Amino acid sequence: SLIIATIVTLLPLLLAVRSLLFRRPHKPNAFLNGDKAAPAEEDMVTADVSKVAAERQSGASMMEQLVPEITTHALSYLDFPSLCRLSMTNSLMRKAANDDNAWKALYHKDFTLEQDSITPVNGWKAYYAATRAIMNVNTEFFNIIRNRSLTAMSCFWLNADYVKCVHASGEHFSGYNAVIQSWQLAFNWEQGVDFQVRDVRARVLTDMAWVTMKTFVDMDSGPFNMTNIFEFHHGRWYLVHHHSSVMLLADADMEHQIVHG
Repeated sequence: SLIIATIVTLLPLLLAVRSLLFRRPHKPNAFLNGDKAAPAEEDMVTADVSKVAAERQSGASMMEQLVPEITTHALSYLDFPSLCRLSMTNSLMRKAANDDNAWKALYHKDFTLEQDSITPVNGWKAYYAATRAIMNVNTEFFNIIRNRSLTAMSCFWLNADYVKCVHASGEHFSGYNAVIQSWQLAFNWEQGVDFQVRDVRARVLTDMAWVTMKTFVDMDSGPFNMTNIFEFHHGRWYLVHHHSSVMLLADADMEHQIVHG
């Protein structure tokens, strides 16, 4: 143990001595001593100074000098807020952050790869923003159900005769008044339904969007397959169609339908 302790103590010292012996001699800065630099060194310094001056004049950073493909790949690792903040730094980065391929990559990362072949009319950045907006509206729909707010649900639907709702009971309601009455019945239940939403997919057009998803009341019993269709009127999205698949749950020897969609 004494030998091991000695080796452990001396080893750092030996390494330190070795580094001192093999370290390159420090060459004093010629400019600090007032001497003239060698021609090769002078050329290198001149090149570095010119490079820095050019970068300052153009405002270009190392990232901004990358080829577009590498820049786009690097930006694909950013999230939505970071990409927006980057676009506000300077004109060059705003151009890079607004690149259509960067927003397409972000869309595929945050939403779905299913829409790889489409060409959005206003570009992928606008399509990303529209998709995020409709996803937020769809989330609001489920929050209204959890809160059992008939007032909020009444404002959420478009007041039109052609709106339709198919609940998980299989019952079909057509027209605004009938649809809202069906939700009133659902909200009057003594106990609400706690569910989880998964696999949300959205497709957005100019004034219409539809969202498909799976909702689980019990993760062991399988999902409801749901579809929500929205229309854009007067600056906001309204629900015009809700359709839930029917789910039957076995309780002893009886099958009970879940009425709430």
